Amino acid sequence: MMEHSIYRYMDLGIVHFKAFPECVNGEGPIIETMKKIVEDDFWTAIEIGTIKDDKKRSEVRKLLEISDLRVCYACQPRILPQKLNLNSSDEKERRRAIEGVKKGIAEAYHLGATSIRILSGKDPGKAKREDEKKIFVDSLMELCEFNESFGDAMLYLKVFDRDIDKKALIGQFKDAADVSEPVAAKYKSFGVLADLSHFPLLDEKPADAIPLVEKFPMHFHLGNCIMRDRKHPLYGDLQPRFGIPGGETGEDEVRDYFKLLLDRGLLSQEKKPVVSVEVRPLLMEEYSEAIIAQAKRVIKKAWANV
Repeated sequence: MMEHSIYRYMDLGIVHFKAFPECVNGEGPIIETMKKIVEDDFWTAIEIGTIKDDKKRSEVRKLLEISDLRVCYACQPRILPQKLNLNSSDEKERRRAIEGVKKGIAEAYHLGATSIRILSGKDPGKAKREDEKKIFVDSLMELCEFNESFGDAMLYLKVFDRDIDKKALIGQFKDAADVSEPVAAKYKSFGVLADLSHFPLLDEKPADAIPLVEKFPMHFHLGNCIMRDRKHPLYGDLQPRFGIPGGETGEDEVRDYFKLLLDRGLLSQEKKPVVSVEVRPLLMEEYSEAIIAQAKRVIKKAWANV
């Protein structure tokens, strides 16, 4: 049983725009919902997305300044709706993606973020995969250069699935290792983000996948998915609550993930990564505050049983 406080080993975060999905497009009650996280001292980190309104963005910046939260910025709300593809073989499309992500990086710094999450574009299929991995490396190099011109925030590549939902190029951890190797060798500000909810979608086990990328700086996500029943209304990468019937992740899986990361030295007082919860209300009877509270209980019980 782990006797030390969980906060000695990680900063616990929550993905704001998933917990409050009405804010995912950078609009809605951003300030009001963010205050609920800021006022909850369980969290020591927060992940935010794009904020369209300049005035609201400035308010958020001030709110986060006083919060003492580690701020992470996720580019997914920029990348996915606009279908930005950093590995596109069409140079015009790739440039559009790079410029879009650069705007996200600039916004992240304005909001005080110390880490930024990005992802690859669509998988082109086996025949073009290796070529587009090389293109993606070129894009990552340019983004790292741009990022380091701003400051010292970390840029993390989040590994998504290849076959079920996002169908991303970097949808296996071996591919994540391949593209990360040359980028991390040149830029110390580059790392990898491993999401517990994505391993079932990837048909990979954390114990096999994590060693492939653990030499790079890492952050982590906790989440759930439903992928065995294709007819299930929540099938795919939708981040339902932990323990939902038909889901892949509950308290036991979170406990085992903590144990794996501890055993491999990835959770420590020296490294102290951000470990963020990515859950959202999806069913009629669910609402944000209840889903957040349930996630906190799962984390507490899982850690107590490591």
